[in-house]
Amino acid sequence: MFIVWKNIYIFFLLLVTIFVGCKKISTDNNTQVVIAIPSDIERINPLFSYSVNEGNISELLFLSLVKHSWDDKTGDIKTEPMLANSWEWNSDSSAITLELRNDVHWSDGVLVTIDDVIFSFDVYSDPVVESYLYGSFKCFYTNNDNHIIAERTFEKISETKLKINFAPGSTPSLFTLDFPIVPKHVFDKMPRKEIATAKENFSPVTSGPFTLEKWEKNQAIIIKENPKSFLHKDGNVKRIIFKVIPDYNARLTQLKNGEVDLAEYLKPEDVNGLKNTGSLVVTSLKGREYDYLGWNNLDPVQFKKNHKIVPNKLFGSAKVRQALSMAINRNEILSEYLQGYGELANSPISPIFKNAIDEKLQPYVFDLAKVKTLLAEEGWIDKDQNGILEKNGVEFNFTLTISSNNPRRIFAATVFKNTFKQLGIEMNIEQLELGMLIDRINNKSVDAWMASWIIPIPLDLKFSWYSNLATTPMNFPSYQNKELDALLDKLETKISWQQKNEIYKKIEAILYRDQPVTFLYWIDNIVAYNKKIKNIEVTPLGTVHHCWLWQ
Repeated sequence: MFIVWKNIYIFFLLLVTIFVGCKKISTDNNTQVVIAIPSDIERINPLFSYSVNEGNISELLFLSLVKHSWDDKTGDIKTEPMLANSWEWNSDSSAITLELRNDVHWSDGVLVTIDDVIFSFDVYSDPVVESYLYGSFKCFYTNNDNHIIAERTFEKISETKLKINFAPGSTPSLFTLDFPIVPKHVFDKMPRKEIATAKENFSPVTSGPFTLEKWEKNQAIIIKENPKSFLHKDGNVKRIIFKVIPDYNARLTQLKNGEVDLAEYLKPEDVNGLKNTGSLVVTSLKGREYDYLGWNNLDPVQFKKNHKIVPNKLFGSAKVRQALSMAINRNEILSEYLQGYGELANSPISPIFKNAIDEKLQPYVFDLAKVKTLLAEEGWIDKDQNGILEKNGVEFNFTLTISSNNPRRIFAATVFKNTFKQLGIEMNIEQLELGMLIDRINNKSVDAWMASWIIPIPLDLKFSWYSNLATTPMNFPSYQNKELDALLDKLETKISWQQKNEIYKKIEAILYRDQPVTFLYWIDNIVAYNKKIKNIEVTPLGTVHHCWLWQ
């Protein structure tokens, strides 16, 4: 399942560690895999898979119409059949006809049918349900509240053949159809506003290669193979245990001693110790997360007073933002803290999208002399010789807000503070609990902040960089550029992949030039897993993606 803006936001929240107890889970069975996760999930229902772990588990329990795999050579995605056995687009891509499998059953024995598919589209798009995908169906015929109009969208041709019609001018793709199908016969019986709290979220009726065996709250989610699934093969892993271990050091210890078979988001300084166990493979997942320094492009006081958009007195100038990016020694962070498990970032377009990035763009060079020149050109001069730059009576003094208990960002913020001091820029550091930080970023009341961002696959930039702040709440820096808007709009028209890649390069050049935020570095997700696991593939789509293939 691929990340749209709502669960990107929750992935952002997922970096918080929740401290709860954990009983010992047996790992004696050599046909099972134990995966360490830092916190429990809220429910098992793909309608509400807000966190990454909820999405991962839903993908293993509920089938989608199609599945995707990552092609590292091209930096792109390959699409293959899943619940849909085959499909055919009409000549102008305004409709697609799907042929569904007729051998898939829900875990209660009921056949999975086209009615389940139509119901799923309907319920995902229903504003009453408030699914995590609500608002994501703009390619379909919808009414004023973004609810899919079923009678215009779907044509049931036979018991296994379904035609889906798309709205004129839309640009649908197979990604438009990629979300887990839910059982109509289960959820159609209840008022839709009650689905989010239904008991079926804790004992789900499922259709995937695994079924839920047991869920011990704050301890473990245990799933077992579904031998009736067409994805089942002899020799595959029989059970997967998602074991809740909030404390990082406890996860590390259990990984080393074999109580846990797989863990993610490991620290660079622990890599050598993990490799020395002799029982673990250590690898890294690149290009999905980057750290950045966010600059509030608008004046927070004016915005709070009357929602008036006025350029920020400190960060409203692209030249000033360029200077600030040049003042940051990102290589120092990479070498000292990330120890090479990352690379410098030029833009929000990941290097994994090999055909979409402009390789001619070079990272901003750490150059304090150039920084001073750029700032002086913008009028920032220490006229009163008090050690702080000023312009029009305003001193260059701001607060950088970061999440507490994040050693990497605390280290980086200290480095930035010391460098800015040399330039005559006074930077204070404020640490907040992550939820409070996000609230402040959302209401645009912070000067500057440091955070991370998880990129969506397929690539989607409009929801976070488009100028209309009313429709793009994820545009946290409040960056506005009409040239960029036109390019983002062009991406939603019917153009070739080659044309799209050329547009992405133009977008990257604009963001590189304007520096609405300082793109710091792509951070590797360091993953370690037991050598006993075969057929595992760590790709940008995730670590447990397609783990029904594991042996």
